[in-house]
Amino acid sequence: MNATARAGGPIVVINPNSNAAVTAGLDAALEPFRLGGGPAIECLTLAEGPFGVESQLDTDSVVLPLVRLVESRPDAAAFVLACYSDPGLDACRSIARVPVYGIQESGVLTALTRGDRIGVVAIAAASVVRHRRTMRRMGVLERLAAERPLGLSVDESARAEGTFARLTEVARQLIADGAEAIVLGCAGMARHRAPLERAVGVPVIDPTQAAVAMALGGVLAARLQT
Repeated sequence: MNATARAGGPIVVINPNSNAAVTAGLDAALEPFRLGGGPAIECLTLAEGPFGVESQLDTDSVVLPLVRLVESRPDAAAFVLACYSDPGLDACRSIARVPVYGIQESGVLTALTRGDRIGVVAIAAASVVRHRRTMRRMGVLERLAAERPLGLSVDESARAEGTFARLTEVARQLIADGAEAIVLGCAGMARHRAPLERAVGVPVIDPTQAAVAMALGGVLAARLQT
């Protein structure tokens, strides 16, 4: 497929877990990015994935299924891997002919444009270690004020009634730690971004929206070049 055809293809957003409720939340959060005349945005669920990507084993287990899914979509103009651990990012980039965006990388980079020091809301304590590795690789760990866990599962973060109250509590703790912008460290938190920002008074970044914004800019720029 030539570059012109790919630039006219969709942005494919892949939820690496098999929880359709998370995918539905992503789809709703991305509705404002579906612009008239712009690329389509498709949200897919990785059927082979675990119900929630919550451990290193879960993260590693989805790499090959993600690669196969990326290979199966030569029509895509860009891919977004919608899991905050960025599973399979390097592997997918190695075989894709179009840009592949990880939401942790995109979310952190976006937050750094909104504050000198940032805070990250993680799902669980075990996630923090994985996230710090990525930030160390990016060379931005010194700008992390803190990362604090909610103590919830991915599914609970997307649907539980008490999630917003817990998010607000943790975000305020991060602000006390010195964070000037907050990153939601899980794709399942997407629907809470706007109300949380209003509640705590600092920029709150949904990483999937951040990644799709980058993908959208790249696709539109590619169209200008063809």
